[in-house]
Amino acid sequence: MTQNKKIKSIAVLTSGGDSPGMNCAIRSVVRTALGRGIKVYGIKRGYLGLLESNFIEMNASSVGNIIQHGGTILQTSRCPEFHKSEVRAKAYKILQDKGVDALVVIGGNGSYNGGHLLSEEHGLPVVCLPGTIDNDIEGTDYSIGFDTAVQTAVDAVDKIRDTAHSHERTFIVEVMGRRSSAIALHVGVCTGAENIVFPSESLDIKQISSDIKRGIKRGKSSSIIICAEGNEPGLSYKIKEELLKDSGIDAHVCILGHIQRGGSPTSIDRFLASRMGHVAIEALLSGNYPIAASFVKGEVIPLDLSQCLGKKDEYLPHFTDLARALSI
Repeated sequence: MTQNKKIKSIAVLTSGGDSPGMNCAIRSVVRTALGRGIKVYGIKRGYLGLLESNFIEMNASSVGNIIQHGGTILQTSRCPEFHKSEVRAKAYKILQDKGVDALVVIGGNGSYNGGHLLSEEHGLPVVCLPGTIDNDIEGTDYSIGFDTAVQTAVDAVDKIRDTAHSHERTFIVEVMGRRSSAIALHVGVCTGAENIVFPSESLDIKQISSDIKRGIKRGKSSSIIICAEGNEPGLSYKIKEELLKDSGIDAHVCILGHIQRGGSPTSIDRFLASRMGHVAIEALLSGNYPIAASFVKGEVIPLDLSQCLGKKDEYLPHFTDLARALSI
């Protein structure tokens, strides 16, 4: 939607779970805006910091030497109170009192919905950037931090594979992804895992056992099973127990956990975040909002924010077919 409001100052925040590359996005947003003569405020600790009026004015030096660092210099939080309309009204009033004309939100699905509601209810110009390792935001092929999270997990599994081979063991490696299969799927393919377990599927212990035995039969001395964490804790340990009971296979569990959120972002995430920050500000200043900077078929483009509010899952049949075809 094209608007004509003159943007003189913006605020930027990071919200929800942190992801590698958020700092690159902040840097791009700040420097693009400053270069266009726009005053920039950073909001510390996401929507919660907004409600606490936790603003800092930013300049080019504020984002110097951060592109290589994981996490977010603005810090982040989760803010369930933001679901309430009266809380969003308070947030809008705080932005007005500070003289902020527009808001840039970097985060996941919940963060997008918060920004969309601010725009819908109060006419605030809002642009969003997809910052989540889960890669589950509708409207974009990739989100900032996904590539780094996958690479971190791949590096870890490669090291585990060395130990698995040396000791002739089976390892169940649990990766992040409560509602998204994307990390598990990519890591499974990239590490040559014998099996990938998705929480959205029924657990097929006999198939997992068969896959492991098939490898042993042709001379393999070790196996790797990749497991997405899911909503309920303990899925990887359930697999371990069921394997031992069903087939006598004594597997070892390794839960990678939050190591996947941290670390220096890959060049792909740095470049993607930098492009998205630039596109977001240019769209905002051209009167194109509310939008989300989205990566679609190799290009970063502004999409209407209303198209990007749902969750997606990268669990696609042809990708799982690929994983199964390569794991024989």
